[in-house]
Amino acid sequence: MVASERGIQYIIDDGLLVKGNEVIAGVSAKRAPTKIETVKKALYQNPEEANIIKKALRKDKAENIMLLGTSDNMVKKIAENLGLPAISETIYIADVATEDEMAEAKRTRMTEGKHVIPVPTFEIKKDFSGYLLDPLQIFKTKGKDVKPYIAEKSIIRPTFSYLGNYTISDTVFRQIIEYLANKVDAIHKIHRVRIDKLTEGMYIYIEIIVNYGHNVVDTLTEFKKKLKKEIENLTAMNVEKVSVVAKSLHVPDELRTQ
Repeated sequence: MVASERGIQYIIDDGLLVKGNEVIAGVSAKRAPTKIETVKKALYQNPEEANIIKKALRKDKAENIMLLGTSDNMVKKIAENLGLPAISETIYIADVATEDEMAEAKRTRMTEGKHVIPVPTFEIKKDFSGYLLDPLQIFKTKGKDVKPYIAEKSIIRPTFSYLGNYTISDTVFRQIIEYLANKVDAIHKIHRVRIDKLTEGMYIYIEIIVNYGHNVVDTLTEFKKKLKKEIENLTAMNVEKVSVVAKSLHVPDELRTQ
């Protein structure tokens, strides 16, 4: 909201360089394994990581940038490590948020281990596959005649959260796949499922037996789309690829005898 009011296109937050609603460079510090590593990444103490952001800023010829930090010293360090000019204006959270909003943000962070990243969920889902990841719709207005601020942000639970990570058994994925397959008339049954969990997301390989009398190509194309959407919604895992192979054909007994 502050960036929007001041016409600022670029935001640097916890390792990410955001332009508008798009991540254009960097990796979120929230993926670091410890709080210490998170702080180092957020400050761009690694020259290689800092150079990636510098290169992106030069390429875009960014004229104004907002740095997000938890202290004056932190944003000063970020500016120094990225070779940015001296900070021209400082806005404190108390200047733009109410006491209730700040208290709720602190409660959520301390008790649920959740943090907000200033981009829509689809922008970072690939980077946070397997983490708690939910969209957050923000609607804020400052008065009747002032244009409201509307945006989608993302809530994530970082790797270092004391609440720990969660894992999902392959059996769960198979059960979801079988449940969805049972709703498709053209699919007789699931023959085999293989799940590969990689950094960028999941690769799902499925072999099915199809029922005679259906358009196999159209059926499997639609099944793949629905499967990807449902697994991502139910598990917060990014599905990178789904392969569905029609292994054999099931012909009902009554048709065989005709």
